[in-house]
Amino acid sequence: MLGWGRRNLSLQSEKEESMGVRLWNVVVLAAVSGLWLASGTQREKPVLAETPAALQPLEAKVAAHPTDAVATRELAQAYLDASSPGLALGVVERSPASVRQAPQIEHVYARALLDQGRAIDALASERLVLDQCAGDASPCDAWLIASATRRADILQELVQLGVEDAQAHPEASAIAYHNATREARLALQ
Repeated sequence: MLGWGRRNLSLQSEKEESMGVRLWNVVVLAAVSGLWLASGTQREKPVLAETPAALQPLEAKVAAHPTDAVATRELAQAYLDASSPGLALGVVERSPASVRQAPQIEHVYARALLDQGRAIDALASERLVLDQCAGDASPCDAWLIASATRRADILQELVQLGVEDAQAHPEASAIAYHNATREARLALQ
């Protein structure tokens, strides 16, 4: 009778152990199923939250005429206006070299670099614009020269202050802007 009791206890402990393993398997299976359901497929999302109506015709124009510097500049500027400097950089960087060398394109590129937090690269681009506009036969108008000069001065101050990302350091950016744009005035008596 003692043998039968020990055997019965042995069977009972095997059943309990088997139930514990099954319970563990169910828990693991439930956890994996929960993760699988939670990580379901994602729906597509637009790159821009609200696509301005003006972007589609500009994108089509640049796609149809990739060597059109005016269209490329307008599209890059539209992306900047839509707070998407990465797209503006992409448009300029993927444009043909003949388009990329235009001072107007380089000026927009500098703005996109600045918005991306790359002040040193933006300063180099603005200096390139000013170098291109320095010649007598330059394709630059007065607005471009004035805008590039002002931005280069501000960027120079940012770089001197050690600020690479102007948006991440608004106080230092304000100081750089103030230092670059202050004027000295003389009063004659």
